[in-house]
Amino acid sequence: MILRKATMKDIEAISSLINYYADRGLMLHRTIPSLYQRIRDYIVVEKDGAVIGVGGLHVLWKDLAEICSLAIHPDRVNNGLGQELVERLTRESRELQIDRVFTLTYQPGFFEKCGFTYIDKESLPQKVWTECINCTKFPNCDEIAMIKIL
Repeated sequence: MILRKATMKDIEAISSLINYYADRGLMLHRTIPSLYQRIRDYIVVEKDGAVIGVGGLHVLWKDLAEICSLAIHPDRVNNGLGQELVERLTRESRELQIDRVFTLTYQPGFFEKCGFTYIDKESLPQKVWTECINCTKFPNCDEIAMIKIL
């Protein structure tokens, strides 16, 4: 298994993974154009030439980044791949000298296991006013905000 930065050839697989869970109400959809625009945010887990996991680190401010679009192929869940992705993205945040990483999630139990704690979305104005405002769920977002101080 290989964890690596995503490339353009991974976009279809990334989209399939993310939107599989989005179709089930477990995360937000991502369009192909938005994935192309943010390709540098993503890392993938590859096994035998297939993308079986994805996660993104999106920088919002000098001291704030978001772990987003975390998805593991349904046949590969509960094998520690999600935690490995979070650890890798957290390490990348540290390397960038960003000391706060947050997520908006429908899976708070998973992120608690990764060391995240609950916060109010209102404490993330950089996210709310740059991205959330354009979301179809705004202002009635039902995602749970969590943060990890590094």
